[in-house]
Amino acid sequence: MEMSEQKSMRYGTTAKVLIIVSHALIGWVICVALVGVGRQFLPMKETLIMHAIGAPLAFAMLTYFYFKKFAFTPPLQTAFLFLGVVIVMDFLVVALLIEKSFVIFTSPLGTWLPFAVIFCTIYLTGEFCGQEDQEDRF
Repeated sequence: MEMSEQKSMRYGTTAKVLIIVSHALIGWVICVALVGVGRQFLPMKETLIMHAIGAPLAFAMLTYFYFKKFAFTPPLQTAFLFLGVVIVMDFLVVALLIEKSFVIFTSPLGTWLPFAVIFCTIYLTGEFCGQEDQEDRF
């Protein structure tokens, strides 16, 4: 039995969903904190650059932890799930509740670049962790 199958058998479906969503939410909260704090001390362009760099770093660490501890989903699926949570939260909380505008979705630097880099970071980190696990078996 593979290591990820052994890990997966210890948790029920609800627990798995909660673990995946909680990892994604932690990443999203870090992103919101980066922008929130950055807006207090930096011009918007520098804040968005900080977010575009910091968000993938945060998700790389969260993804690494997720794959080492849980690994319920393959890297591509994990990237879609984590990013899906981020997009939904940006839409519901940032756009609808905080900004009361969808203008954030017009900014390549503020939204689309971080989304793309976060997705790639999650996928590549998952692949890296999978390769490490395969090397550990030999």
